[in-house]
Formats: sequence, structure tokens, C-alpha cells
Amino acid sequence: MGMAGREQFIAVQKNGDGDLTAFKTSTGRVLNYEQALQEVNAGAIAGVNIFKGRDGGMYIRGDADGDPSNNLDNLPRFE
Repeated sequence: MGMAGREQFIAVQKNGDGDLTAFKTSTGRVLNYEQALQEVNAGAIAGVNIFKGRDGGMYIRGDADGDPSNNLDNLPRFE
């Protein structure tokens, strides 16, 4: 399946600490962090990957392509 068939994250929600808590996809779906982890893990979302933090937790991050504009932290917020 090519990139064209995969969703991308287009907006995010953050908590008071600035941590990402939810994502909106290019098809308008809203995923909480746990759902988003499963989708990214399944390869359904383009442009992001999962890494294991020092605390042992699994985290979503944008692919390191040198373009800061598609960093997840820089995506617009949604309500």
C-alpha cells in the first residue's frame, strides 16, 4: 500500500503539560493516544513512527526527515 492510501495526522490535542493526548487524521477520525499507537503500529498512519522511551513507555513521533514543520508538536490544535 502506497503513501497515498495512508492517513496522516493533521492536528493534535495536548494536556496541561504539553503532552500529546489525541490526534486528528486526514480523514477526520479522532484517535486517543492508545488508539493512535495501535494505528501507527499497524502501519496505517504515514509520516510517524513509534519509539520506546527511557521510562519503558511507547511514544509516537514524527519521522525524522529534517523538516520541523511536520513535527507532531507543531501541528495545529483541535478541540
